Amino acid sequence: MSSLSSENNKRLSECRVAVFGVGGVGGYAAEALARAGVGVIDLVDNDCVSITNVNRQIVADLNTVGQNKTEAAKERIAAINPKIKVVTHPVFFNEKTARLFDFSAYDYVVDAIDTVAGKLLLAQLTQNSGSPFISSMGAGNKLNPEMLAVADIYETSVCPLAKVMRTECRKRGLSGFKCVYSREEALTPAKSEEVTVRRQIPASTAFVPSVAGLLLAREVISDLLKDC
Repeated sequence: MSSLSSENNKRLSECRVAVFGVGGVGGYAAEALARAGVGVIDLVDNDCVSITNVNRQIVADLNTVGQNKTEAAKERIAAINPKIKVVTHPVFFNEKTARLFDFSAYDYVVDAIDTVAGKLLLAQLTQNSGSPFISSMGAGNKLNPEMLAVADIYETSVCPLAKVMRTECRKRGLSGFKCVYSREEALTPAKSEEVTVRRQIPASTAFVPSVAGLLLAREVISDLLKDC
């Protein structure tokens, strides 16, 4: 049973929210939005579930390995509430694919993607369209969910990704937007047999990305119901 009023429930059922990135953070955000009763949810992610995702991503288990994350999330949402319309976009979000989206159609846009370029593009396009926007900063190499906070991007501290975003947003003349970030200093992950020539692979646990995703969803629901 929902603790929201019938008016609140009706309002949420009429809302459309887009979640960009359906991984450790975005997967939890999307499911929480569904459980809250958002009527239409767009899921954007070109990635497939990997065995390495099982420790922290709500869409990942031994039955979904190899499946596109948007489809895995869609199936979970259908099992929760089949009345919710889920629109999947199994694409990598960048300047080429951005044209596929009408941002003015969304009541809220949630950013849970990994790339700085994608985050900046989302921030720019949502501000151009007037759609409310919230972004998740880095959740990797963190262990303490109590250090997560919600703030305007220009009021963040400690988080290296937030620092980069602040700098790049200023260069582009972007106004502030709400974000979830951690004030915890990043830890150094244990050495792994998985090697990459691009960068060190961040480590993650179940409880920091999940709490970040739930915080994103909480802010979205709170804002959508602000005038009710």
